[in-house]
Amino acid sequence: MQLDSPIDEIFRLKETQKKALGKLNIKTVENLLRHIPSRYGELIETKLITEAIPGEVATICGKITNIKKNRAFKKRFSLTEATIEDETGKIKATWFHQPYIVNMLKEGSFTCLSGKITQGKNGAYLANPDFSSQDKLSSDLNNRKNLFSDKETVEKTLLIPIYPESRGVSSKWLHHSILKILRSGAHKEISDPIPTEILKKYKLPSLEKSLVYIHTPKNEKDARVARKRFAFEEIFFIQLSHLRARAIHDKDKSIIIDTKQEDIDEFLNKFPFKPTNGQLKAIKQITEDLKKDKPMARLLEGDVGSGKTLIAVTASYAVVESGFQVAYMAPTEILAQQLFKNFTDYFKHLGVWAQVGLITGSECRKFPSKSNPKDSTHISRTQLLKWVKDGSVPILIGTHSLIQKGVKLKNPALMIIDEQHRFGTAQRAKLARDKAEVTPHLLSMTATPIPRTLALTIYSDLDLTILDEMPPGRKQIITEIVSPVNRTGTYAKIRDELKNGRQVYVICPRIDLPAEAGEPDLANTADGGSPGANALRDKALSLNVKSVKEEAVRLKKDIFQEFEIGILHSKLKPKEKEEIMQKFSNGEIDILVATSVVEVGVNVPNATIIIIEGADRFGLAQLHQLRGRVLRSNHQAYCFVFTDSKSKTTTERLKALKTSKNGFELAEYDLSLRGPGELGGGKQWGISDIGMEAIKNIKMVEAAREESQRIIKEDPELEKYPLIKERITNQKTEIHFE
Repeated sequence: MQLDSPIDEIFRLKETQKKALGKLNIKTVENLLRHIPSRYGELIETKLITEAIPGEVATICGKITNIKKNRAFKKRFSLTEATIEDETGKIKATWFHQPYIVNMLKEGSFTCLSGKITQGKNGAYLANPDFSSQDKLSSDLNNRKNLFSDKETVEKTLLIPIYPESRGVSSKWLHHSILKILRSGAHKEISDPIPTEILKKYKLPSLEKSLVYIHTPKNEKDARVARKRFAFEEIFFIQLSHLRARAIHDKDKSIIIDTKQEDIDEFLNKFPFKPTNGQLKAIKQITEDLKKDKPMARLLEGDVGSGKTLIAVTASYAVVESGFQVAYMAPTEILAQQLFKNFTDYFKHLGVWAQVGLITGSECRKFPSKSNPKDSTHISRTQLLKWVKDGSVPILIGTHSLIQKGVKLKNPALMIIDEQHRFGTAQRAKLARDKAEVTPHLLSMTATPIPRTLALTIYSDLDLTILDEMPPGRKQIITEIVSPVNRTGTYAKIRDELKNGRQVYVICPRIDLPAEAGEPDLANTADGGSPGANALRDKALSLNVKSVKEEAVRLKKDIFQEFEIGILHSKLKPKEKEEIMQKFSNGEIDILVATSVVEVGVNVPNATIIIIEGADRFGLAQLHQLRGRVLRSNHQAYCFVFTDSKSKTTTERLKALKTSKNGFELAEYDLSLRGPGELGGGKQWGISDIGMEAIKNIKMVEAAREESQRIIKEDPELEKYPLIKERITNQKTEIHFE
């Protein structure tokens, strides 16, 4: 069995299985071996039905009765049900999207079911349980013993790996397929990419042992050791990739922007406010980077409202004053338009000669207008591109439209990217390299709170500047957690603020409600029914999830009849979004009901209240960023967090939102409380769930960083490490320069 053999050549796969494995990124034998379990269940230590507690994963052995299959939710998906009974009672078992279960379980057979005990409307049930006879369990145990050496013993308790699934392949199928590969000995042919001296130094098992331990652990300790090894491996190679890319990047030459400090000071002194010490420190670091002949690569991280735009404007001023151009890329049209307005607001009061252009999928603008030097004007795309190409427009702000073929800058020296993790590696590289003959300087900015360990990993190729100081005069946002019984009183407080001329955001998790609440979750769940997914299904069915359209109607009809209400969401056309935001900014709309599309790019100083419906559906980092929308003036701001959840974990998380001092503190707390797999969606960083486990361990991250730095410093071409070089060349991670 060859490691690079396609899976469909080894196993007889149905078309649905091929598609499911493709979604899991499993194409070869080695891919399957590296598909890591998300957790483990114990199938030999069983519980009586009366001992089963909702919320726990349990194994119950007994007689199967009343097995049948149905169609649920207007026949949109299949539902298989059975009853298992032992000497203490009965409990139902339910399988979603698995009609074949009816043919695998026999009426009256003695079977062991292992799954999560879930509390439903009609009582507790086993959600998507794995099943096996006691004879089969004994067979599995013997098969596992053969995988270990004679000196090693397997404990009597059999730990069964539970794998991330996709509709078409179950965790059980994945487990037995991996066992088949392990019994063939194919795993012994994989060369270990981690140098032996590093494995010994940190007491990590070899790849061969780790594959056996992770898929067939003889005890919990070995499962933990194997997970530690794979977590270290992923972080180690991400850091190596980034650091090697940075080393290559540093060899490039860039334009020297030698702006004098007195010129920067004079520029800043013209503003009606004094920059914070944090802003001055960041500006100093950036201008020092610009003076070097190698390209700057810096990340500016700061909370919403901390003043990152002023820093970007100052850096742009330094570049333009030296006769070069700036390109600023934002992830959304709303944010690009807001940045364009911010830049023009800064420049029009100063009489600065710099011209600013805006290019998005729906419009092109230029500042200043010939007819009104203090305002911008719409211009044709052709005309804007002509002025950008000949250097007449030195600052160009836009979305991904910036990287289209027709956009040519005459002499770009600085590229600014906002919320860069929202762009792919290829998009960032295209902006940074395709628009210039000489590598431009790069300033990346983010308002996303990131734990230190995550920043050290995903941004290891960037110098980091943290802006942890807010402009003076900003009052602390008053955050209140509102239960259903306190809604009426909260609405009364909000009405008082509205009467005083303030404005309100209302954030909802959905745009529309489906025909039956929760139906999309049930029909489109990718994993085909893991215990976690089943809990979400029950939750979706039992909660009245708020949607933008329905909530706007309800608020207008029942609560705030005398006020003007508008809606904003991602399905609106760009022009419609712009019109809505303009009306809200002008005060024509009092209450804006929206999705999290307002998370970035919306700046309305008079909006001092934000209501967040279904707060348990958002991550803490996202809640913090949403809350920051009302921290745009010196008026007292309020954040009302509405939740119907009674979960202890949810309560603790929302209390942290209320008491945290800044986003960085909140991100660290979110990581420790919720776990790495839930941190704002680890996938957006290009890191798997097991890699995110390492992010909780600062010592592991620092060790991986230390070893990767040493290797790149000693051997930047990786001539002594061919396996590492091959791995880095082949792997796809979020590398900023490549």
